[in-house]
Amino acid sequence: MSVVINTNYSATVASNNLATSNNMLQKSLNRLSSGSKIVSPADDAGGLAVSMKLSATAKRQGAVNSNLGNSISLLQTQDGALKVTAKVLERISELKVLNDDVTKSVSDKDNYNTEFLSLQSQLEAITAEKFNGISLFGSTSLTVATTEDASTSSSVTIAARDLSSTATGVGAIATSATGLAALSLLDVTTAIENVATMRAGNGAEQSRLTFAGELLTVNKANLEAATSRIIDVDVAAESTELARWNTLVQAGTAMLSQANQSAQTALKLLQG
Repeated sequence: MSVVINTNYSATVASNNLATSNNMLQKSLNRLSSGSKIVSPADDAGGLAVSMKLSATAKRQGAVNSNLGNSISLLQTQDGALKVTAKVLERISELKVLNDDVTKSVSDKDNYNTEFLSLQSQLEAITAEKFNGISLFGSTSLTVATTEDASTSSSVTIAARDLSSTATGVGAIATSATGLAALSLLDVTTAIENVATMRAGNGAEQSRLTFAGELLTVNKANLEAATSRIIDVDVAAESTELARWNTLVQAGTAMLSQANQSAQTALKLLQG
């Protein structure tokens, strides 16, 4: 190779190699310090796009799971009210039987009727119960989304349970103004059966929402794992790369220094 002054090919190559090694060293440092192997979109444009979609989906699933928890709480509150309703109806049925006792005086029956009127008021109060401003009982059903895309095919419907309706028997008993004497025991037992059916439906809805929540939890964990494989840095592997590039930067710096000194050979020839 010719001995020249204007062009130092060895120094140029060494400089380029040093720049490349230093650039990779900086990337390793950025990845390890951030915990992400995609520091900029240029590192993996496609992977970044996929990870953003997966991450957004996982967050939506977490939000849906939170909504399901609130819906389950509503159902639990509703079931508590139905449980109390059943107890009130049981007491009313008991009062009806006691009131029909031929050995009871008019005064005794008036006392039973007084309690019955109070229980009627309690039944009316229960029908007006609310959960966070949402009526627990009424003629309108509620639709609960169980997927992050709000697909109606997998949504759960919370059935309308209208205690104030005379069809349930409860509403008729709550508004009856005739007192125990005219109250039909069959109407009371029918109302109890209707409340029992409501509780069964309530329990079925709670069960389905619970399982839907478990599925969301599993799916969210899997999505987060998939996202991690795309964007999270492998610390062990990247630490190895850091050591490699750090060594190359030091070696490149030393070789560039040596290459820059090679021009001194031409000067020595001129001085000789």
